Amino acid sequence: MTTDKAGARYDVVGIGNAIVDVLSHEDDDFLTRHAMTKGTMALIDADAADRLYDDMGAGIECSGGSAANTIAGLASLGGRGAFIGKVRDDQLGKVFHHDIKALGVHFPTDAAADGASTARCLIHVTPDAERTMNTYLGACVELGPTDVDEDVVRASAVTYLEGYLWDKDNAKAAFVKAAELAHDAGREVSLSLSDPFCVDRHRDSFRDLVENHVDILFANEDEILSLYQVETFDEALQHVRGHCKIAALTRSAKGSVVVGGDEIHIVDAEPDVQVADTTGAGDAYAAGFLYGYTRPQEGGQAVDLTHCARLGGICAASIIAHFGARPETPLNEVVAQKLG
Repeated sequence: MTTDKAGARYDVVGIGNAIVDVLSHEDDDFLTRHAMTKGTMALIDADAADRLYDDMGAGIECSGGSAANTIAGLASLGGRGAFIGKVRDDQLGKVFHHDIKALGVHFPTDAAADGASTARCLIHVTPDAERTMNTYLGACVELGPTDVDEDVVRASAVTYLEGYLWDKDNAKAAFVKAAELAHDAGREVSLSLSDPFCVDRHRDSFRDLVENHVDILFANEDEILSLYQVETFDEALQHVRGHCKIAALTRSAKGSVVVGGDEIHIVDAEPDVQVADTTGAGDAYAAGFLYGYTRPQEGGQAVDLTHCARLGGICAASIIAHFGARPETPLNEVVAQKLG
């Protein structure tokens, strides 16, 4: 496996929802009272976001968003990251801008002067460590092709697209524009399917995107089963083979499976992890994988997909061991301790 990193200013640029997360511990009765499906993400409007926020227990607030979490993880590993996402010039927008810039991530998108407020994701963590999310997308839905910084995409070894953003036509156009720019520059494109319900809403267009624009696909077991409407993981594995260059498929406690050409790499999950909160596990896995992919060992061009998956698993294990989707301990230190 090889990837063209020549002249890349950034290892990865993420394009996704710029969101401020609000996390709280809740019991199952809270989910039932608000008619939530455990372990999924639902889109809500501004009024619903206000009502739900008022009923939540004490929580913590931090910048989030799936692709932004991945780029934050990449930066924590020592990678060079950039992020494209829409915020409003309000208080939460300033929080998001400050947080991502403080990580050393390049954030070129201008804040909107009017329109919807900055997005927020209300995350409810139940005693079993499962997370259930309700997201008000706000300014995120206004991201379009004009927000795609062409120079940044061309200067990034990989452009990473967040499936959650695929709901609006403007965002679809932005994704296709970014993918075409990346490929024209000899770079690669990656996609996270994000959520099985997201896949259900956009199955046909996701398949088209994967087959025609995506080099590296990230999905968990439920998402890949939904994409191909099959019953077993092995069936999904056979479907995805050949549809993109690489598919990195996570299976929670079973670890991950990476398909690349004729190769299949099976990597166990990290052992002895006390799970506190699964928020951001997939985002962290993508961060570790893409760090390994864009910065292969020994300074050469050869990419070891097993090593990439191991890095992803280490990062995911570190994230789920604490509350919240961003690293508490720098991930480069966690990896160094694990790999020596």
